Amino acid sequence: MWTESVFSTDKCIIGMIHVPPSPGSPLYDAAAGIGRLVDSARSDLRALQDGGIDAVMFCNENDRPYELAVGPETVSAMAALIGQLKQEIRVPFGVDILWDPVSAIAIAHATGAAFVREVFTGSYASDMGVWNTNAARALRFRKQIGADVKLLFNVNAEFASSFDQRPLASLAKSVVFSSIPDGICVSGPMTGSEVNVDHLGIVRDAVGRVPIFVNTGVRKENVREKLRHADGCIVGTGLKYDGVTWNNVDPVRVKEMMAEVEDFRKTAKPLV
Repeated sequence: MWTESVFSTDKCIIGMIHVPPSPGSPLYDAAAGIGRLVDSARSDLRALQDGGIDAVMFCNENDRPYELAVGPETVSAMAALIGQLKQEIRVPFGVDILWDPVSAIAIAHATGAAFVREVFTGSYASDMGVWNTNAARALRFRKQIGADVKLLFNVNAEFASSFDQRPLASLAKSVVFSSIPDGICVSGPMTGSEVNVDHLGIVRDAVGRVPIFVNTGVRKENVREKLRHADGCIVGTGLKYDGVTWNNVDPVRVKEMMAEVEDFRKTAKPLV
């Protein structure tokens, strides 16, 4: 499985670096400028790496309200930020641009990221309005620019309800057949919400050996259970000071979670 070669483990933990609001977004702090974004991301990167994280992912989580296609100001800011931190990154890293897969792939390719997480498939009623994706365009764009980037597909989008009424198993199987994901992410209804373990089992049975990631709601208290059912976890809120999404990463929480993960790897028998 590709996850083992990229992350050097068969049960990986990807820690989120939620970048502060970027230029053009309503909450951007123009007085602090780009320097605030870099300083915050650097603090999170150090806390995650020093705590033993397997990988990190840069995301414009603070660019609320979210867009379905971001502008050049977001792309350039994220690329510049990652470029400034590149020499400090010691683990594999990914990119997530909400909710724009093509821009995420472009940034990942330009900065040398190993993976992208996005909603690539489906149509939704969402907080952002009617949301219609285009996996074909995103995958063709990856091919056209020669990007060696793994694509992690969310099969149940956050902040949205799918117009597709097929059961989760049918949906996941169809996505794997038609859209060629490198991995599947299973989410709760929004950032920080715990994923139903039953949903993980349903998706696993449907997609075979395609890697599965728990996408939201992972904490120190439940990380063992999630890893028994999945190939990895993407963790944001659970590693923040006071467990608040908008806070910076808490070094103590990272070390405590990774201690649980390391013990699991040594002693537990995973289901997958």
